[in-house]
Amino acid sequence: MDYSEAANYLLGLRRFRTQLGIEDIARFLETAGNPQAGTDFVQVAGSNGKGSTARMLASILREAGLDVGLYTSPDLGDVRERVQVNGRKIPRSAITEFVSTYRERLDSGAARSEPLTHFEALTALAIWYFGERDVDVAILEVGIGGRYDATSVVSPIASAVTNVSLEHTDVLGDTREEIARDKVHVAPEDGPLVTAADSVFDTLREHTALTTVGWADTDVVVESLGRDGYEAQEITVRMDGLDLTARIPHLGRHQAENAGVAVALARQVTEIDPDTIARGLRKAAWPGRFEVMEQDPLVLLDGAHNPGASEQLGSVLADLAYEDLYLVFGAMHDKDLGAMIEALPRPTQVFTCRPDKKRAEDERVLAKAWEAAGVEAVEAVGSVLGGVDRAISQAGPEDAVVIAGSLYTVAEARQRWARTVIPVDAKFASEADGTEPLAALDRAERPIEAADRRFGTVRTRLPRAGARTVQAEMLRAGGECEISALIEEARFVDVILSGTRTQFRTLFEALEDRDCCPTLPADIEAALGPTPTDLPGLDSAHQPALMGILNITPDSFHDGGEYNAVPQAVERAEKLIEAGADILDVGGESTRPGADPVEIQAEIDRIVPVIEALQDLDAMISVDTRKAEVATAAIEAGADIINDQDGLEDPALRAVVAEHDVPVILMHSINTPVQPDAEVPYDDVVTDVIAELKERVLLARRAGIDRDRIVLDPGIGFGKTAAENFELLDRLHELTGLGLPVLFAHSHKSLFADLGYADGDRLLPTVVASAMAAERGAAALRVHDVAENLAAVKTTGATDRTE
Repeated sequence: MDYSEAANYLLGLRRFRTQLGIEDIARFLETAGNPQAGTDFVQVAGSNGKGSTARMLASILREAGLDVGLYTSPDLGDVRERVQVNGRKIPRSAITEFVSTYRERLDSGAARSEPLTHFEALTALAIWYFGERDVDVAILEVGIGGRYDATSVVSPIASAVTNVSLEHTDVLGDTREEIARDKVHVAPEDGPLVTAADSVFDTLREHTALTTVGWADTDVVVESLGRDGYEAQEITVRMDGLDLTARIPHLGRHQAENAGVAVALARQVTEIDPDTIARGLRKAAWPGRFEVMEQDPLVLLDGAHNPGASEQLGSVLADLAYEDLYLVFGAMHDKDLGAMIEALPRPTQVFTCRPDKKRAEDERVLAKAWEAAGVEAVEAVGSVLGGVDRAISQAGPEDAVVIAGSLYTVAEARQRWARTVIPVDAKFASEADGTEPLAALDRAERPIEAADRRFGTVRTRLPRAGARTVQAEMLRAGGECEISALIEEARFVDVILSGTRTQFRTLFEALEDRDCCPTLPADIEAALGPTPTDLPGLDSAHQPALMGILNITPDSFHDGGEYNAVPQAVERAEKLIEAGADILDVGGESTRPGADPVEIQAEIDRIVPVIEALQDLDAMISVDTRKAEVATAAIEAGADIINDQDGLEDPALRAVVAEHDVPVILMHSINTPVQPDAEVPYDDVVTDVIAELKERVLLARRAGIDRDRIVLDPGIGFGKTAAENFELLDRLHELTGLGLPVLFAHSHKSLFADLGYADGDRLLPTVVASAMAAERGAAALRVHDVAENLAAVKTTGATDRTE
């Protein structure tokens, strides 16, 4: 069984059950050996805010050093997003293993009239996977209610009901009190239920002990101290033994309450100090929840999928300054459209659309609903991406564009910014979740005229309808196009396109009048255009540029303790520059496997005197740090570049880079410092690294960092096996498809041990890898031995055959 067959099976399961209850999933898990028995679970229920609260809790617990599983719904583009361990989605191999192992039992249950629904099967998958990964704690977002929800098959150690509003009344009840009585079933046996549902405190208290969260007269008192731009707000959380001030990466009073719930849950799960809680909260960005994608005009995404969520969105928008409001709106047909529309501010123009979901309401019905509400300018577009394109094209720089009504609408809209178009070698095009690799293309057999030369091959991901349209037009143009075998079940599918320049131009012309993928032609042209080779602010005499390593540390793996004193460091820097270094990368904390973290002040004391002493040298200065305070001190001392091996995970560091407008190197990493025994499963390390770097670029852009200030680093040696590191080297040109310069940092690293080179004897393989990286489009190399690597760069450049 391959992944496409396994995923199609799960995606094709029935969506609703005929009888309420958790007996069927309990029986299934029993036949699977009760994988839930060895895991501590937290359940998060509520009408709104469940996903945000669960994400905040996961971030806090991860910051405390725990291995954390997270199960949420819906996804924003890939069903694997719903099941995560330590922030990484479940690999395809695990889904294939689960379905291969348990399909017969799933089918047998269906034959006995005990079929698992799609949601129940995914819940079982999550519980099984968390057991396989032996996580310390797993957080389950409840689907509907509590009593009959599949997640209630576990016995939680802590639980929450974020809030209660009128939703799913056909299942849960007609009043808030009835709905609360259903949700209270998630309460743990040996602890209070955490809740911010102030309208039903008394009802919930009839059934269980409570830890209440609110703005006053509650066990946990929260306060919003105001927003910081569109990115964050500062809050306080006060409860017994805790007085915390923190930043959270979402706006709105409701998100402050969600943070209070998450903090209370975290303190029930483990002992945790205020600083750790604050770090976890500020890193808890959650895509699609008041997510700002552009600021000129302001473009933001928010699910706002029911009246309560729409009211929360309206409240946040009321605090923002903009002129006209353009709304792209798509909702499900089982929602209270009238109440949702009433809760939102009056837009200047509404573009109604229909996401690719069976439950989605027709765009024409939505248009009539807005017209009935008194909005004169309403256009039924159909395609979500088409509506987004129209709204942005009409909005002025002082206006706001809001995409809302459903997370399914947000998911499709987000593709405009999150989609990657990656150049690949046609004969080596990897299988795209079920596509067949394109046949080998012999360039010698192609016509030699420039217009008919094969332009290239790209891999991307498109909404289902868009994929079908693009395939039809590319085949009509005479090119080649393969679509994932998931096309019948998944909302987004992988696509591989290959053709000549003429064929791609014909495709682009055919798409001009289509709403399915308005930005796709520009994305393809950028991916197949010139490789970005220039680093920000640097005009190197050779390509790629060379970054000389200057470690001011006692424990770095290759040169620890050699340059700790300022005179030694300056002497070393002068030699690096004389050998040909364009940049000096100064580091005060080792990130080698097993290295101990360095305190902030100690790191500052190590590097600042060196940076100050290097100011008269003819080279840019980069600072290798993960800490905002260290970055600030380094920039003030004269550093030109920030090199963050955490990939700008910390929003405080993103803010420093944006404020000082310095270039930043954004590295892919899983755990820094690297944990020697950490297991990081990849399906395709290159594809995964590209996707994860893309999300970090979006976070950087959201923080106000200019795109032309960003450099990417695939993170060689960080949470990757030797084979995976070499795969990244071999396919480094695919990373250039993100349209940003790529730094390759491999010098003397342990990947060469697999080739028989011991530590201290890795210069030759380092130089060979430098030549390979240069040939594959690297814009910079981070090395210890500059002269030798410069020879590799010059030799590669002398054989460059690109036109």
